[in-house]
Amino acid sequence: MNFFKRAWLNVWAKKGRSVLLILVSSAILMFVLAGLLIRSAAVKATDQAKADVGATVTLSANRQAAFKKMQSSSSSTSKSSRPKMTLTPVKLSDATKISKLSNVKSTNVTSSTTVNAKSYDVVSTSTGMGSSNGGPGGMKSSASTGDTQIDGVTATSLTTAFSNSQSKITKGRGITAADKNTHNVVIENDLASQNDLTVGDTITVKEIAGDKAKVKLKVVGIYKASSTSTSASPMSADPANTMYTSYTLANTFKGSKYANTADSVTFNISNPAKVSSVKKAGKQLINTSKYALSTDDASYQTVKASMANVKSFANKIVWLVAIAGTIILALIVILMIRERRFEIGVLLSLGEARWKIMAQFFTEMLMVIVVAVAIAGAGGKFVGDQLGSQLVSQSTTTQTTATSSTGQPGGSGQPGGNGTRGGAGGPGSTTSTTSAKAADTDLDINVSAVDLAELGGFGLAITFLSIMIASGGILRLEPKKVLIS
Repeated sequence: MNFFKRAWLNVWAKKGRSVLLILVSSAILMFVLAGLLIRSAAVKATDQAKADVGATVTLSANRQAAFKKMQSSSSSTSKSSRPKMTLTPVKLSDATKISKLSNVKSTNVTSSTTVNAKSYDVVSTSTGMGSSNGGPGGMKSSASTGDTQIDGVTATSLTTAFSNSQSKITKGRGITAADKNTHNVVIENDLASQNDLTVGDTITVKEIAGDKAKVKLKVVGIYKASSTSTSASPMSADPANTMYTSYTLANTFKGSKYANTADSVTFNISNPAKVSSVKKAGKQLINTSKYALSTDDASYQTVKASMANVKSFANKIVWLVAIAGTIILALIVILMIRERRFEIGVLLSLGEARWKIMAQFFTEMLMVIVVAVAIAGAGGKFVGDQLGSQLVSQSTTTQTTATSSTGQPGGSGQPGGNGTRGGAGGPGSTTSTTSAKAADTDLDINVSAVDLAELGGFGLAITFLSIMIASGGILRLEPKKVLIS
């Protein structure tokens, strides 16, 4: 009788023992599969983050160099005539060079300024110290600052406010590259409601620079701003007084000397892992004494770190369960083989090769493992989903806490091309955006043929080690000693 047949008869005859082995093996393999699935899903989530989270490189004036130049000039002048810090506008010709680099997916030009309302009333905000807005609906604006903020961009969809759904188009459309050299404008919903404006209407503003001409603008879209939005201009502090136009129109409002320039240019990188290489290559194309390149891949780094923690923990689950499973199965097989000492002695006395006896034990366990793998495959996804969601939640909380405590810088103080305006650049929208992106990260737990094959490999390895540990001591004995004992 060959050992395959003996193995089948033994498994069928000892149904209770076989069921127990199947249940124990299924539990072990279920957690091994959960670890494998979480690890695989973490790798996929990291790769997906490269496309979804994104990263940017921003070209703007070099504030540090401008400040040093101002300091050197002020040391040789009197206190009454100290020079002011002058920032060099970004030339679009320089930005075009960087936009041609590999891994640069899209470019957003930003140019911000202010104008005065002429045919409409701006939204006034009461602060307890009087109205904070100028124009017909508030205080009179100063000579250098208007009551309406103009954010000139290449496309609103490329700004952080819109790409992260902090602001949403409710009517009409946003600004696109096709709006270059037009007077099209996107206004805020509250401003539109207050003045009974809708898509297709025309509004008039007055320049505060140049010849201070009156300019008619056509409303092509209405958006709803986030309640936490802020403005760079104290005279237009209410977010409802911010309008989006093409950067060419914003430059026109600023004056003829600003033609073909920008406050900043943001380059969206197709692969966040290549941000450093893009920045390095970009520096070779610009005058670093005038311009500076800054990177923002905080969202990607947070997701990457979070998934790395999940992957590391998943690996620990796999190995700890595999080691524990080997020990547990080995103990069960040892007890099983000890009960079969007489059978082993008879087989050895009949001249059966020792390796065939071990092969019989292995075949019996192999039958058990096949059934256990099928059960684990059905239940592993559920266990993986539960463990995965818990791991992501804990890891995201840890990363968010770390980010908040260190304080991500909010920018260089320039009106960034990502839709946020400059200023001191404190821990502003960068941190909140990073947290939001990390929180949205999900593990896609799916059982594939590769996962089942890998699980089967772990099962075979655990079974082989268990059989070797359990049967080694008995198979070293002589048949006579086995039977006598």
